[in-house]
Amino acid sequence: MAARSVAVGLLKRALSSQQQVRGMSSATPKRKVAVLGAAGGIGQPLGLLMKLNPLVTDLSLYDIAGTPGVACDISHINTGANVEGFAGEEDLAKALKGCDLVIIPAGVPRKPGMTRDDLFNINAGIVRSLASAIAEHCPGALVNMISNPVNSTVPIAAEVFKQKGTYDPKRLFGVTTLDVVRARTFLAHRKGLNVRDVDVPVVGGHAGITILPLFSQATPKVDLSDEELDALTKRTQDGGTEVVQAKAGKGSATLSMAYAGALFAESCVKGMNGAQDIVECSYVASSVVPGLPYFSSKVRLGPNGVEEVLGLGKLSDYEQKGLDSLKSELMSSIEKGVNFVNVKT
Repeated sequence: MAARSVAVGLLKRALSSQQQVRGMSSATPKRKVAVLGAAGGIGQPLGLLMKLNPLVTDLSLYDIAGTPGVACDISHINTGANVEGFAGEEDLAKALKGCDLVIIPAGVPRKPGMTRDDLFNINAGIVRSLASAIAEHCPGALVNMISNPVNSTVPIAAEVFKQKGTYDPKRLFGVTTLDVVRARTFLAHRKGLNVRDVDVPVVGGHAGITILPLFSQATPKVDLSDEELDALTKRTQDGGTEVVQAKAGKGSATLSMAYAGALFAESCVKGMNGAQDIVECSYVASSVVPGLPYFSSKVRLGPNGVEEVLGLGKLSDYEQKGLDSLKSELMSSIEKGVNFVNVKT
């Protein structure tokens, strides 16, 4: 019964969100969403959550193997989305055809002692191949990048799209929503707040010190001691490592990442459908911080993807110091991604 209650709650929340969309006709626009890496630890629960979302009419699940079984399983759920599973490189084109949104959790997970940067060589090659296929088969789709290290994989995808002549910076997103979800949760627990009422913007990047939660801009406004601020910031930055250690090296943050990915994907679809004032933090092409061509900050979503990249607002002295500290590391990750495509070509 508990599982049924969770599923019903997800459906009610998604349906409520759909009903709140303004400027739309009564008929729900048809939206095809693809999950690339759908048989993996993130991909399976993410596929489930997208099947539960009434804004999704067609769900395409792709992986190198195992996807037909995952798709069959998910397709038995009594919601409206049509589900198809595709496996192997020969099916990638069919999986992508006609997609409005492509979510990419494909890649290998972190293992004990492994940093996001350690994942680079394997996941960079995977992302490059998938981005090339997207450019060929659904160049107008919004792309949500989950594959780590996001600080580098977003620039990799951008460089591939540039080479293919399909690059649109408004349509490429690094999904940093899990950092926001963690910051909200950790702050609510620390201060005894209702987590549903809490929001915390998180800017910068999506690894270690490049993750910068702006607790000074939290809603509701809270007073934090220096000790609390430092502890909350570091816990948000180290959230992925905390999960890896808790799973004793046998897994990483898959379930919470799937949840965060589903939240961000829903916002993208709502924006495409004409909803107003859809604002999320995301790692995108940006001029918010001079010298950093990609940066995570609040963005306003709309029919074309990024409608507006919003500024950072007023930072506290602690946050300004954090921003100054992250710049060189983030730039290094960006350059690594760009060079991977241009040097390896």
